[in-house]
Amino acid sequence: MGEFEVHRVRFFGLVPAGVRCLACTPRGGRLALARTDGTVEIYNFAANYFQEKVIPGHEVRSVESLCWAAGERLFGAGLSGDITEYDLLGLRAERPVDGCGGPIWSMAANSSGTQLAIGCEDGSVKLFQVVPGGIQFERNLDRRKGRILCLSWHPSDTHIAAGSIDALRVLDVSSGQTVQRIMVNYHVQKVKRECVVWGIAFLSRGTVVTADSFGRVQFWDWQRGTLSESHTISTSAALSLAVSEEENSIIVGTSTGATYQLQLLPVKMGSQETRWVRTKPFQHHTHDVRAVAHSPTALISGGLDAQLVIRPLMEKVQRKGYDAALRKFTFPHRRLVSCARKARLLLFQFSQHLELWRLGSTNETGKDGEVLPLCRMPEHLVQLKSKGPEHIYCSCVSPCGSWVAYSTASRFHLYRVQHEGDSVSVRKVPKVPKVLPPAYQLQFSSDSDSLFVASAQGSVHVLQLLEPGGCKHLHTLRPPSGSPEAVYLLAPSADGQWLAAVGGDWAIHIYNLKGFKHHCAVPTYSCAVTALAIHPLTNNLVIAYSDQQLFEFSIPKKQYTAWSRMVQNCGLHKVWLERDSPITHITFNPKSPSHILLHDIYMFCILDKSLPLPDNSALLMNQSTLKQLPETARQRQLHAFKICKKFQPLLFADLLDNNCLVMVERPIMDIKTQLPLPIQQKKFGT
Repeated sequence: MGEFEVHRVRFFGLVPAGVRCLACTPRGGRLALARTDGTVEIYNFAANYFQEKVIPGHEVRSVESLCWAAGERLFGAGLSGDITEYDLLGLRAERPVDGCGGPIWSMAANSSGTQLAIGCEDGSVKLFQVVPGGIQFERNLDRRKGRILCLSWHPSDTHIAAGSIDALRVLDVSSGQTVQRIMVNYHVQKVKRECVVWGIAFLSRGTVVTADSFGRVQFWDWQRGTLSESHTISTSAALSLAVSEEENSIIVGTSTGATYQLQLLPVKMGSQETRWVRTKPFQHHTHDVRAVAHSPTALISGGLDAQLVIRPLMEKVQRKGYDAALRKFTFPHRRLVSCARKARLLLFQFSQHLELWRLGSTNETGKDGEVLPLCRMPEHLVQLKSKGPEHIYCSCVSPCGSWVAYSTASRFHLYRVQHEGDSVSVRKVPKVPKVLPPAYQLQFSSDSDSLFVASAQGSVHVLQLLEPGGCKHLHTLRPPSGSPEAVYLLAPSADGQWLAAVGGDWAIHIYNLKGFKHHCAVPTYSCAVTALAIHPLTNNLVIAYSDQQLFEFSIPKKQYTAWSRMVQNCGLHKVWLERDSPITHITFNPKSPSHILLHDIYMFCILDKSLPLPDNSALLMNQSTLKQLPETARQRQLHAFKICKKFQPLLFADLLDNNCLVMVERPIMDIKTQLPLPIQQKKFGT
């Protein structure tokens, strides 16, 4: 694998926001997720659950509920009292519409996606019509005392079930009147506290299912107003509820971090009589599970511990293997760290500020695996705070460390960083070109003379950086056929001649920067691009896709290289393809031109193109395991993949020089220490 001096960085204080709500598209192809800081994320199931889109949050805009309507249109509502549609092409929130009922606690779309119902603080349920370009208020339904915390439409769209405090109501959509009111705590003797209905579902057979703060899942006959079944699944609150499309499976989230599945099963073999049975408890979270979803093939849960957990339904999986594996996502599928290689600086991106750090240094040398003492400690140089309520979309530091840029939804900022000995001064560039914000990705050229700004509709703005501190707009690059999607990945070449850009349509366009012309497009592939980089010596573009496939494309020849064709003919190792974490960064070692350095959250890999690819019978093992084998055994295991799993979770890795690596980790336990204490559960024998 080679010997490197490694800077192991653990002072990136990122704490991901907790998951507040989830929404699956009707056909189960996409998952929308909202976090407690207002960030909205889109996961693509077909692209290996890749986080393909992110709309950063807003300090004022909370999201209590998400729903899909009219096909692929996404709406959100929250305690600000507004309903917001999200532009999934431009990756921004559209102009909000006031719900006129105070804070909005819940929202649901009817089966056809033509109407939205919202549950408000003032006890009202309001209907909005989904129209091209927005929504229109339609009418109010019957208003009663008590905030509406959850809503569910009957599949026929004739009635709406609404959960509140101590009660649930069923409303007739055509008349707008309450046709049934049920007290959910009626069967609890000596009630001394409120019973909050946190989750509700209206089944086609006329049953209303509720999840409440007493830890119960209850089934009600809404026409008679009677309780059919009751299951106490937890000693703490049941916070969320979701039902499968076939209405034979329910997932429930609780405040202890546990999730439970209930299934509708025959009372005995061959019987037509069925009953709900709690079949599977799961403990994948440590804190409140405020959001659950039921896709056609998986149970999905999101907790305040920031984890998104996807557990496939074994009865829906055709064969055991990768599709049956449990998946956990805590960190974003994009980089929040950038590196100034020449200046040995790191820029950390948080929701509303940036931190610039100088790496430590040592004069000592040692053996492999030995920790060396520092002669100079890491130094926090600058903190840049973003003004206003908008969160930061993207950021970057130049290779020389003299420029820092970042963008929010409405503003683009550029700063000049002056280094004078040990002191650092920062000056904002006053007049930046009026490029259309937001910028979705920022990338400096290798000589720090240019800045590339990824924008909407497939365009990339090229800015020239001027001394002592200014910039001007040189050109805007656009794909020949146009694109409605925003660009989310950029890769410039080291010689300053080429630029590769990837849009939300997953098309890769390559531009010639000498003449500002479109050079070619990489052949289309059926999965999302997660990382790409241009080799500094060969100008070959290395591409990593969300299905873990790797391609190498020759930019001068406009075709895949012989090595890439060999990889596709032979195939990559089964264990490599079964990884569930996408490659987020690719770089190269000019000292070893055949080496490709890449990483995901759980591993760092050096791919040596000069060695043969491993077949499925070979062990794709950790480097530390290989070192324990005899020399003869190691020679037999020699292949192209050199994998190290020592650094986890690995948020960023890059090569500073020929013999020096920087690894940025964020241990999960460090995050958990900054979360509120979870509900303690009594364990047997303690």
